[in-house]
Amino acid sequence: MSAAKAVKPRPGRLLMGLPPDTRVVIADVTWNDYARLVDAVAEGENCRVAYDGKDVELMNVGPVHDSYSEILGLFVNLIAEELQIDLRGARSTTWRRRKLKRGIEADLSYYVDAAKVAAFDAALARRSGKIKDYPNPDLAVEVDISRPKIDRQGIYAALQVSEVWRVFEEHVSIEQLQSDGKYVAAVSSRFLSVTPDDVERWVLREGARGSVTWKQRLREWVRNELGPRTAL
Repeated sequence: MSAAKAVKPRPGRLLMGLPPDTRVVIADVTWNDYARLVDAVAEGENCRVAYDGKDVELMNVGPVHDSYSEILGLFVNLIAEELQIDLRGARSTTWRRRKLKRGIEADLSYYVDAAKVAAFDAALARRSGKIKDYPNPDLAVEVDISRPKIDRQGIYAALQVSEVWRVFEEHVSIEQLQSDGKYVAAVSSRFLSVTPDDVERWVLREGARGSVTWKQRLREWVRNELGPRTAL
């Protein structure tokens, strides 16, 4: 029996009754079965599906996960605005690439490269619903309330995502893709110039995260500290 038939009628049914951010792996899945699994996710089911070329990982996203994602999105967009960085967000788009036999949904994904931004804008202007019309992102953000059970780094490497931010418990890492296809920890983001400590401070530790006063403090920090640091 194929993996798709094994989980009928919906992937989310496998996760019913389990705690939020539980990951379930289906081993030895073909590309076609993975594609059917993604297509079977019902609207509002809040189920994430990733495929590393061999195994599928299903995860049910909970409120803590979504809260961190929301704050991270605010953090990235406010800094980009203050530093006048022209980026585009694609949130948790399913990056499904048949030729690579890989697919993943980041918590957040962004374009920064000018050519990719232009391609994204052009596809969006046409209201294209075809994922092939959209380039792979430059930056992905992953909130790992639980530890991944498949090779998610390998998926991002195959997609040539040049930078991945990972948040796990009270720790943040900024990892950059190398020429050998591996990710290594970096001291700061090549796109926003922030360090892991900066992200930990504003996303994990600062009080009233996402509030009006938090946004005001973050903007002041960018203007007074991050901006001058970036100009050096």
